[in-house]
Amino acid sequence: MSEKTFSLDELARLVNLDRRTIRYYIQIGLIPRPIDKTRAARYDETHVERLLRVKALREAGLSLERIAEAINFSADNLPAVRRRYGTVQVRSHIAVCSGIEVSISPDESILAPEEVRELISQIAALAETFNKEQQ
Repeated sequence: MSEKTFSLDELARLVNLDRRTIRYYIQIGLIPRPIDKTRAARYDETHVERLLRVKALREAGLSLERIAEAINFSADNLPAVRRRYGTVQVRSHIAVCSGIEVSISPDESILAPEEVRELISQIAALAETFNKEQQ
């Protein structure tokens, strides 16, 4: 079974991105290099899926650096967080309910803003359910 492949022009139309943007994403390693590296380079579904993910994360407000971290994130390459004595960090503290607060470090988080909102909503709902059960 042969897999469907696309030219750069077809890929650009399919994901609604400029060819220049796609080339840049390849250059910085956000998406893999084309299957055939000649002038008639071909791209497959892997490229489409990765580009759509990058595009969605970009539209969610993530920087290209954070997107690269999110895409390459796995249990084997968890980022090593090294905090030196005296290091200043900015964090968001979100009060979920009485006595429960969530602390998020934007520099270390791989969550998009809407994912953070969803997480907080789910934690609040769980806390409310638990609180009702305890009464």
